Amino acid sequence: MTRTIARTLIATALLMAGLTACRQPFTPAADLAQRKIKVTTTVGMITDIVRNVGGERVEVTGLMGPGVDPHLYKPSASDVNRLDDADIIFYNGLELEGRMTELFEKMARAGKPTFAVTDDIPREQLLTSDTHTDRYDPHVWFDVTLWQIAAEKVAKELSALDPGSRALYNRNAQAYLMQLRDLDAYVREQITRIPETARVLITAHDAFGYFGRQYGIEVRGLQGVSTASEAGAADVQALARFIAERQIKAIFVESSVPREAIEAVQAAVRARGWEVVIGGELFSDAMGADGTPQGTYIGMVRHNVDTIVRALR
Repeated sequence: MTRTIARTLIATALLMAGLTACRQPFTPAADLAQRKIKVTTTVGMITDIVRNVGGERVEVTGLMGPGVDPHLYKPSASDVNRLDDADIIFYNGLELEGRMTELFEKMARAGKPTFAVTDDIPREQLLTSDTHTDRYDPHVWFDVTLWQIAAEKVAKELSALDPGSRALYNRNAQAYLMQLRDLDAYVREQITRIPETARVLITAHDAFGYFGRQYGIEVRGLQGVSTASEAGAADVQALARFIAERQIKAIFVESSVPREAIEAVQAAVRARGWEVVIGGELFSDAMGADGTPQGTYIGMVRHNVDTIVRALR
């Protein structure tokens, strides 16, 4: 299949929502050993894994930058080119990327190296969706131990595509995994600084379920697991009642979700006679800007934890 035909098919799938996949087998480029591996990813957390594991051997392009909500993301024509030109594609899976998931699955069946980084996580370790018991919460990166499995998945698939650099990928992955183990220990230690009765995290949408389960903090979101669901007035009032009754000190906005919803909750709590502050901005479905600490996965997690602890303790 020529690149023009492939690009047309992907463009139709992405931009016209036809999701028509390539029907002929994908043929890997013959010159991989002579150049960098072209990797396309979806969310920034995956982009960061690939950068750490692939090092100088890869050229990685992320589709979704700072402040982008993957639940609502609509791919552009340039995204079509990036997917078409990639030697390998990594996405989150568990329907984080919405309808793009179907496209990725069809591309994988057609033979193009396309992988969900969550595929190797045991299903019994996943949380089910709040609205669909047959679906999983996709925000696995907030449990650092699960994100280690995602990093191992990236190393495995890069090594399969480019076996000549297997030792490099394994070495880089082990170094990164050591950093993630240190990060997990840091999160555990910091959360203990919050009094047990104050360990309640309230955000715009329910992205922190894995974080709450792993690190012992109760989590409430105004919206569900996906921001595609809308919160109504009843949801705002129910959450406001919970906050006022528990006398919770702080609630949090998210970088990829409009802050108006949380501000509405704050106003509703005030009307009930309790003053709750906005404790800061957390990064949930997107990282910070490139070149900042929050523009890396480790920096993002540390920022979130430090912000939560500072506001709740």
